[in-house]
Amino acid sequence: MGQDEKAFMQEAIDLARRGVELHHGGPFGAVVVLDGRIIGRGWNQVVNNNDPTAHAEINAIREACGQQESMHLNGATLYASCEPCPMCLSAAYWAHIQTIVYAADANDAAGIGFSDQFICQELQSPPEERKIQSRQLLREESLAVFQLWKNDEQRFKY
Repeated sequence: MGQDEKAFMQEAIDLARRGVELHHGGPFGAVVVLDGRIIGRGWNQVVNNNDPTAHAEINAIREACGQQESMHLNGATLYASCEPCPMCLSAAYWAHIQTIVYAADANDAAGIGFSDQFICQELQSPPEERKIQSRQLLREESLAVFQLWKNDEQRFKY
């Protein structure tokens, strides 16, 4: 582990501390690093923004994508003060993050009241068995829009 890696993780931890001191939300911070430099920073702002998606990793990825003017962060590393939750892990995959490095783990987070185990279990269940009720409606109409997108030669391929 190089000094740069320790410095990047320390920055994520410092951002977590900043968020706690500002009472913005949970004790989580993150940075996105590309080519040896930080291109995105974030801390948990769920409480401050009244936004359940304003996790540290999401905020750092949003800033990095904006700075890069791209939705893909190929070759980037996400440094997070805690192991990413399912939402943040998914965002890292969508952003094409190459590596994730974290300090505390999911069990550590659960120990202070931030358990996402029930979400992991829900994701393994069929939609009709989840605690949030879901049902399908107007599938054919939606598929028509899918086809429109599929046939658009100017579409961005994810």
